[in-house]
Amino acid sequence: MKISERLDGKSVLIWGYGREGKSTERFLNTFCHVKSCEIYEGPEDGKDFSRYDFVIKSPGIRTERCPENFTSQTELFLSEFAPQTIGITGTKGKSTTASLLYSTLSACLERNVLLVGNIGLPCLDYYGSIDADTVVVFEMSCHQLCHLRLSPHIAVFLNLYEDHLDYYGTRERYFEAKRNITAHQSAEDLLLVGSEVPPLSTAARTRVIGPERPDAFALQLRGSHNQFNARFVYTICTELFGCDGAAVRESMAGFSGLSHRMQFVRTVNGVSYYNDSISTIPEATIAAIRSIENVKTVLIGGLDRGIHYGVLVDFIRQHPAYNYILCYASGARIYREVAELSCCRYTETLEDALRLAQELTPPGGACLLSPAAASYGYFKNFEDRGNAFMALVNAIEERPAGAEARHD
Repeated sequence: MKISERLDGKSVLIWGYGREGKSTERFLNTFCHVKSCEIYEGPEDGKDFSRYDFVIKSPGIRTERCPENFTSQTELFLSEFAPQTIGITGTKGKSTTASLLYSTLSACLERNVLLVGNIGLPCLDYYGSIDADTVVVFEMSCHQLCHLRLSPHIAVFLNLYEDHLDYYGTRERYFEAKRNITAHQSAEDLLLVGSEVPPLSTAARTRVIGPERPDAFALQLRGSHNQFNARFVYTICTELFGCDGAAVRESMAGFSGLSHRMQFVRTVNGVSYYNDSISTIPEATIAAIRSIENVKTVLIGGLDRGIHYGVLVDFIRQHPAYNYILCYASGARIYREVAELSCCRYTETLEDALRLAQELTPPGGACLLSPAAASYGYFKNFEDRGNAFMALVNAIEERPAGAEARHD
């Protein structure tokens, strides 16, 4: 059913007026003839939601309720386009996988391919660009999946790590939100799931994807985790869309990656700097350290969301050859566990951390920003943090020939 057929003549409340809320308002004004439309940004107990035919809730608004009149932009989109949608989720890697899949399908298919959702513009911004032959690659965050009562035709669930505990409280509730990507699939649908995702119940045909060998695909993307992501892309392109395998490999080899994901910034005074601001959990930081050659210094820390850092603390203790510069609230928490180690230092800010990194990182080595923490409270988002880091790196002055930094 077309979305307009569901909404025409109805009273609508848009709850939340951020990026998706504004997009929803544009969509209603352009494609629908609703009876009324109100915008609300207040708390749950400040509104009588039962007065409206539809309450279109923005992602990230926390509520335990999901009455019949509650919906979301993602759910509305799937109500019309689920049969032609590939939904991609996972704690880490979903943006890279979605972008790589979009790029490869665009190169190998003579069809309209769109990249929407958590990575790009809100999905309803593309409403007028979709026809029956369009393939939609939809990156889906846990907040977009939470309370969802529809699932895409093809679902990709890459992995699951502890994250967003400040919002969900427990790993189990976080997993419950994520699993909605397949919870409403039928036997006509397909789930591609990483081998380390916990068992989940689904009616869909299921394909389990395990770790790929390190050299399976020629990629510009670093790390074994990106070989794993590429296997999902290769499987979808060749087995589900019939793309030529050689053409798929060639397209994937030309993909240079996304900003803030192990992104090379600059080499100055003999030190190479990398921006991995997207890494907001310990496992992602460990993967980045292992993926970039000759890392000598790692900058870690951000918002403390209460996630467990034991795996990162263990890694630090087992790999004292790196310099670890810890900052902000989560950095302070980690530092309390490793303060006795000479390889660990604590500073208050990113600026201080980079200043210290210049002293500690020897020429020929690399300095990596990979925070293992969210950015909120100190930066607008991970992009803002990454941009701030790159601006600081680009402001570093070349030392005169013969001048040396101090290396402890």
